[in-house]
Amino acid sequence: MKRLLLLGDEAIAQAAIDAGLSGMYAYPGTPSTEIMEYIRASETARERNIHRTWSANEKTAMESALGMSYAGKRAMVAMKHVGLNVAADSFINSAITGVNGGLIVVSADDPSMHSSQNEQDSRFYGKFAFVPCFEPSNQQEAYNMVFDAFELSEKYKTPVLFRITTRLAHSRTSVSLVKYPVPEKELSLPGDPVQFVLLPAFARKKYKTLIATYESMRYDARLSEYNFFRDGRRRELGIITCGIAYNYLMENLSETEPDFPILKICAYPFPPDLIREIMNRCDEILVLEEGYPLIEESITGICDSGKKVYGRLEGTVPRDGELNPSIVAKALGIKSSQKRSVPAVVKMRPPSFCKGCGHSDTFNALIEAMKPYGPGRVFSDIGCYTLAALPPYSIINSCVDMGASVTMAIGAADAGLSPSVAVIGDSTFTHSGMTGLLDAVTKNSPVTIIISDNLTTGMTGGQESPGAGRLEKICAGLGVGEEHIRTMTPIRKNHEENVRIIREELEFNGVSVIVSSRECVQTLLKRKKTESSG
Repeated sequence: MKRLLLLGDEAIAQAAIDAGLSGMYAYPGTPSTEIMEYIRASETARERNIHRTWSANEKTAMESALGMSYAGKRAMVAMKHVGLNVAADSFINSAITGVNGGLIVVSADDPSMHSSQNEQDSRFYGKFAFVPCFEPSNQQEAYNMVFDAFELSEKYKTPVLFRITTRLAHSRTSVSLVKYPVPEKELSLPGDPVQFVLLPAFARKKYKTLIATYESMRYDARLSEYNFFRDGRRRELGIITCGIAYNYLMENLSETEPDFPILKICAYPFPPDLIREIMNRCDEILVLEEGYPLIEESITGICDSGKKVYGRLEGTVPRDGELNPSIVAKALGIKSSQKRSVPAVVKMRPPSFCKGCGHSDTFNALIEAMKPYGPGRVFSDIGCYTLAALPPYSIINSCVDMGASVTMAIGAADAGLSPSVAVIGDSTFTHSGMTGLLDAVTKNSPVTIIISDNLTTGMTGGQESPGAGRLEKICAGLGVGEEHIRTMTPIRKNHEENVRIIREELEFNGVSVIVSSRECVQTLLKRKKTESSG
């Protein structure tokens, strides 16, 4: 049996290839990015011509994957947790339409917000949409689950949610691969010609079927094999643990070995009898789950026994942030074996722009141009350039979600704020900013939009930017007057000229766009290295 040393993301990607994948769709977002990158780099994927091109955003990725499924082939779509918000419309409705070829939706959650603007728990999306959810506890389990997820998807004609977290996505271990990969499915259209037509008359019937199907899945072996109960002789405490939290628990139990009953849950929905069994055996319950208290909240509805339940909701486990072995040890009332002291020589450093970054020169010009107007007028977006909220720049006043810079600037202008400036990256603009710009054009809003174009999706490692080389044409096509689509090159020698361009557009009482374009220094270095070695 072949073994590879894989990240959790890579284990999922390899499993998808081995399980007969035909199409991979994604928008880069940490900690999910490496799934697509692994498939794009795979020789097997290249030989089989598996579709593996980045999408403009998570919604288009989800819908394209659904289209691949419509044609009878297996598809996977991957995103980070906030990306699932963007894809939510199509994701939730895909549960009602159902699928044809197997469809897996990977959502990589980021507890502790290592590279995100919030914490979310994607399991709630699965419960909300009546979609089964797998939550692997390690890389090998993640690899194995992909095969069962595709089979479950095709058996019940449902998309399957695959929830991972940062530590699983970005930790590496040895994974055993299947000996005989599954061949790709043949092209086959749905037997029901209106399966994917959600007219109300059809949707009402399909929604009833969805609810009934979700209930019946609780007992399917493809889910139940990942949920198990291990009894123990002691009865004062029972432990319910989910996903990667199971590893943190076992790191503590491997040394101290308290003989507590343990219920491991890594697949949803599950039979409520699992909860009742451990509740009936134990005096008190501790729930360990990475993210929201989904199971802890549901215990009362499943088994209203009046027994004490400890966890995130109750306060024994912190309500926010990642779990770790030390937190679990404290919840168990035992001494942690983890030593987390940081050497005195190691000092915290705030993040900063790379040396030579074009964003830096863009903001230096904007800061000077904005001096006559005072603070509080620059709306930003998700990207490397958000670092301009920190010293020495301190020019950014918002960073909410993808594309919000443009629309927040519009709203502020509607309120009378002038000038009102939006700064957005090239990839973020094509992800979610274009519709906001169309709103601005429609209303002739007095806003200045600066597209800080580094010709790549820089924050996630340098993936292709869909707008590269065509941003000016896109803006013109959306209706921005060509005389107010300006370009500038953000380098020091152009500083005075760039300040002049920004000042001129700040004074214009209408929609103006400035494309500040210079290649990301990181992708430039990579490109030159590749060219010199080639």
